[in-house]
Amino acid sequence: MTKEARIREDIVIVAKSLFERGYTHGSTGNISVPFEDGLIVTPTGTSFGALDPARLSRLGPDGRLISGDEPTKETVLHRAVYAARPSAGAVIHLHGTHSVALSCLPVENPNNALPKLTAYSHMQCGNVAMLPFFRPGDAALAEAVRQTSETHWSILLAHHGPVVAGTNLRNAMYATEELEQTARLALMLRGCNANTLSDEQVADLDHYFPPWRI
Repeated sequence: MTKEARIREDIVIVAKSLFERGYTHGSTGNISVPFEDGLIVTPTGTSFGALDPARLSRLGPDGRLISGDEPTKETVLHRAVYAARPSAGAVIHLHGTHSVALSCLPVENPNNALPKLTAYSHMQCGNVAMLPFFRPGDAALAEAVRQTSETHWSILLAHHGPVVAGTNLRNAMYATEELEQTARLALMLRGCNANTLSDEQVADLDHYFPPWRI
């Protein structure tokens, strides 16, 4: 199997797993993996539960379609992340129920919008930024994602959902899942005055578990 064929198969496997476990629905969500000088990305208007490896969109370095179906209109988000983090190995964008719900609520610190409820929420997601609402596909949204990706690799788009980069596709999937589950915990505990990890505890985690994030 060629490298490109393996990437295509891996995207389909990850997408189907996320769909079957309820992390995305309908035709929402998109995944990209760099290949040569461009990207392989999920097509527009497709369900994560029924992707065809051969029909995934292959884009050139300029973002133009080389082969496959028309790419997601949110390709601009993916390209923005890679522009800020050239060593990223994958980007996943979902419309997960709990992370979207959290993105509809006010946050005290938009540079650290996800509460540090568990060790793994920090180890997998780091500080999660929250961006204000932009129309999907808006060039201004892509620029905001590019700027924020210089300091964060996990981002929540208000009224929209998360954009998460990883060193590879599996790590991006794990971080996306952790973000969604931590958002669920945050909603469950909202109004309960829950304890969060202290700055000292977060620093200790970073010391003993150097983050794999890029």
